[in-house]
Parts: sequence; structure tokens; C-alpha cells
Amino acid sequence: MDAQELDPDEDEAEARIEAGAESGDERAGAPRADVVAAGRRLWDDLRASVAKAVVGAEDTVRLVAIALLADGHVLLEDVPGTGKTLLARAIARSLDLRMTRVQGTPDLLPSDVTGASLFEPGGLRFVEGPVFTNLLLVDEINRATPRTQSSLLEAMQERQVSIEGTTHLLPDPFLVLATQNPVEFEGTFALPQAQLDRFLLRARIGYPAEAGERQIARRHQAAADPLDAIGPVVARDRLLVLRDLVRTVRVADEVEAYAVALVRATREHADIELGASPRATVALYRGAQAAAVLAGRDFVTPDDVKAMTPAVLAHRLVVNLDRSLHGATADAILASVLAAVPAPPVLEG
Repeated sequence: MDAQELDPDEDEAEARIEAGAESGDERAGAPRADVVAAGRRLWDDLRASVAKAVVGAEDTVRLVAIALLADGHVLLEDVPGTGKTLLARAIARSLDLRMTRVQGTPDLLPSDVTGASLFEPGGLRFVEGPVFTNLLLVDEINRATPRTQSSLLEAMQERQVSIEGTTHLLPDPFLVLATQNPVEFEGTFALPQAQLDRFLLRARIGYPAEAGERQIARRHQAAADPLDAIGPVVARDRLLVLRDLVRTVRVADEVEAYAVALVRATREHADIELGASPRATVALYRGAQAAAVLAGRDFVTPDDVKAMTPAVLAHRLVVNLDRSLHGATADAILASVLAAVPAPPVLEG
């Protein structure tokens, strides 16, 4: 479906969303039903669009959509050949976003990512790097040196880069989708905790089921590129409006306390050397709000918080070395935390 080809009812709903955003109605409370309908429609359309090129990655697509609506970034951990680059390109096409790709290598310089000033007759001219985009795919980020990795910190946190005393704003929206191979460590530089904490969530694609893998083989048997079938399903400006209104999704006091309790429990767990930070609390809060909108609700439930907890918290935890040698993992620890912290009853509004 083309981004501009909405039926009259949908077009009217989108117009009401934009009018509400411009008038500041969202400050009065929760988003209206129009916003919730737009969130559900965005997810349905995005899922169907990406499925034309990518098989068996629905959960990962949902997490990337949540990161976009929560104004965060995604760390994709998976083995080579599972379709990470194809996934990024399919999402960019579906959401009408400009995408650039950077391959992490030891000789990649910070200026190769952010850009540089070139001397020309009459003065310096700034040449933008690949970071000036909507969706930046950093392939094998852990193969880049720490110096180059750190050049992304300002971009990820402040949505800007500073070069030779001049600040350059990045396009909006801006999403970093960084990949790394979790089973190969030779010639890599582990991301420091400060940078891992900048990623809203971590996602995996995994291997497809047998039926899905046969479907992949059939698709690539044809000469046509699967991406050729994908077109925009939403206009970029409407995506930005919906992203801003996600902040107004209602979170009951009991659900907020539950999210905070889960994060604090990671700091007190005997198997964890370093627990989740207050930034993780904010990420869990914002991620649950975005998840609620994609599910067609204007309020967050305890199940939204539960569902987002592994993706938001696992990569932020440092497991005790001795316990890790005995098989302890961040995912298993979070499962025990979710089982131990009591969830409040579901409150609808």
C-alpha cells in the first residue's frame, strides 16, 4: 500500500492525529482512539510489508518498530546470513526512511562515519558522513575500534555530531541499527557498557523454521529482488507525529512501580555484577508505551512491561564471572527476576 493511499476514514483519523499534536491536546492526558488505531494500523501494514522480503522475523520487526516509536536504537546480535541487512532495508523502504550502511572494520575512522571538513579555495566545506540519515546500519560494530565506536555516542544520545567546534543536527527520525556476531570474537573490540546502555533494546532474528527456509529458497530462485515488492506504508511526517504521541500513553502507578521494581531487582541479584541503570528504567517505560500503541491500546499493561524486559535489560547486565562459568546467563537471570517480582493486576485505563 502506498503511504498516501489511505481510505477516507483512515485519512480523516490521521488528520485528527496531526491536528491534536499541533494543538497540544496530548498534554491533557492519554492519546485519543484515533492515535491507537493509527498505531495498530502501522504495525499491521509494516508487518505485512516486511514479510514480502523477510521470512520469520516478525518479533524482530516489532522490536525495531518499538525502538523507532520510543526514539531509541537497536543492537542486533546474530550469526551471519540470517538476514539482518535485508531486514534493515525492508524496514527503511516500508517506512519511507533514508538508509545508509557502514561496515565495521579495524581501519574505519570516526570521520568515515560522521563526516569531515575539506579544504577548498575560499574555506572549509563540511562533507556529511553516512551518519546523516534516518536509519544507520552499522554492520559488525564490534569490529570497529573503540575510537570509532565512541564517535557514535554523541549521535545516538544527542542526535547531533560536533566537528571542529561546529554542531550538525541529524535528520529526524534517527535510528542506529548495529549488528554484531555473538559467537566470533577474533579481531573484535567488545562494546563498553557505556555504549551498550545507549541501545534501547537488543534483538535477535535466529534461524527460520524449515518451512520458512524453503520459502526463502523459493523467493531467491526468482530473478527479482524481494525488496522490489516493498513500498512505503506510512508517510514519514505521520510516523513522527505518532512517535511524539507515544509519550502520552497512560501508565498506571502500579505498572510504573512494577517496571521500577524489575530494574531494581537486577541490582540486588546475587548472580549479577552490574545491574541495570536508571536509563534502563526509562527505556523499559518508553518501550512498554510503544508496545501498547502497536497493540492498539492507549494504556500500558503489566504484560507489556514483561514482554519488553528481556529485550531492554539483558544487554545492560554484567553477569558475575564465577556464576557465568557455571552457566548463568543474563536471559536466565531475567527469567528468574520476572518470576520473583509480583505483577500487579491488569488495569484498563
